[in-house]
Order: sequence, then C-alpha cells, then structure tokens
Amino acid sequence: MKVIVAEDQGMLRGALSALLGLEKDIEVVGQAENGEQAIALIESLDPDICVMDIEMPKMTGLDVAERLKERKHPCRVVILTTFSRAGYFQRAMRAGVCGFLLKDSPIDELVAALRKVYSGGRAVSPELALTFWEAENPLTEREREVLKLAAGGLSAGDIGKQLYLSAGTVRNYLSEAIQKLEAKNRIDAIGIAEKNGWLV
Repeated sequence: MKVIVAEDQGMLRGALSALLGLEKDIEVVGQAENGEQAIALIESLDPDICVMDIEMPKMTGLDVAERLKERKHPCRVVILTTFSRAGYFQRAMRAGVCGFLLKDSPIDELVAALRKVYSGGRAVSPELALTFWEAENPLTEREREVLKLAAGGLSAGDIGKQLYLSAGTVRNYLSEAIQKLEAKNRIDAIGIAEKNGWLV
C-alpha cells in the first residue's frame, strides 16, 4: 500500500515514515508538513492512505479529510492525534475518516490499523471509542455558531449583526448553551465546549 505521512513536527514525521517504511507491504511515497501540502501530494501521488495529524498549519487534518470527501477522492484518511476530543471524532466520522488513533499508540497498533483500513475496514483506538460514542454534542448548530463567535470576544450585539439576529435572540442562544453544558456562565460554557472539541 502507498502511504503519505502528514505531520507538522519534522522529527515525528521522519520517525513515523521510517518505521512504516520498515514494513514489507507499506511504501511511504510522500511527507507533508501542513494540510495544503498533504492535499497537493495526495492529488499528485494517488496514495491509498494518508496518515494525518489533526492540528496542522494552513489546513487541519479534518479540513483535508472534508476536502477529499467533497472531491470524492479514493485516498483513505487515518487521523493520528494527541487530542481525545469527542467533537473532533464526530467531525472526522462525518468527513469519512477511516481511522482515529492516539499518537502514543504503539507502532504495531498503527500498522495493524493501516492494514485494516487498506482492506476496507475502520480502526479506532479502543480507549477512545467508548468515550467518543458517549459524549454527544448537545449544542444545536446555531448555539455552536453563537458560542464560537462569543469565544472570539464578540458582544451579543456584534454576534447578532453577523448572524442577522437580534441581540436578545443571541442572548437566548447563549443562555440555552450555558444550561445545556451545565456551565456557570458564558466563559465557562466556551471552555467546556472547546475542551470537548464542540466548537470545531
């Protein structure tokens, strides 16, 4: 199988590529240090799988997965992350990601996951799977939007202007979000939502 490794940390990218290259059935055909590079390499080299970090400059791993899905590109995506956030996982599943693993997983686990994905399966780190399925995002799309803008420091009035809503309606959405997240206030609600990856 032909694999591309996309990871912004050079040392990790090199080590991962070298370890995967030791496997007889895996050929690392390219390395990318950001999401834009990953897209370009995937389109020019046509790999079977791209092993990708979530947090990368220019485009995140999830942005890349969504772009590939839009373009109906056959390259399968396996996400490697240090972030065990439910929101990331849910967005990854919607983007058609085939694997979701923690960066500190043993290399054997990654290799086994790649083989499973290559043969048409899906692979999720066992310690992540249960947590993720249980932690559903309670926020509606509009509540998420309002909270995300509030996280950027905008007032209810400014958020209203951006979303064509009255300041009172914005405050209602914020109040709903605070209640659903069992938060003390707006700042607390933003912190809870960000920690769970629900504002991505």
